[in-house]
Amino acid sequence: MSQQITPQLVAHIAQLANIPITQEEQQQFARAFTATLETIQSLQSIDVTGVEPTHQVTGLENVVRDDKVQPEYTFTQQQALANASKQIDGFFVVPQILNKNK
Repeated sequence: MSQQITPQLVAHIAQLANIPITQEEQQQFARAFTATLETIQSLQSIDVTGVEPTHQVTGLENVVRDDKVQPEYTFTQQQALANASKQIDGFFVVPQILNKNK
């Protein structure tokens, strides 16, 4: 038995994420999420006894470097704030972007 995702649950999640969503989109996402969960549930019923886990199939490897501070590329706090339009106590001040009233 799979979990049924309701349009009300989709609306609740969208509200928590502050994403505007229409009633039509709520219906569409509810159907799509339910289908995804059904697919995952069907995959869980497959017998994989003796199958080696595979996390990478291309053989490619990520190229990384050590994270080292390079002083010649580092600003002082004063340099970083030199062109700031607003600052308080050595910190940038930016407009608020999260507001539940909007």
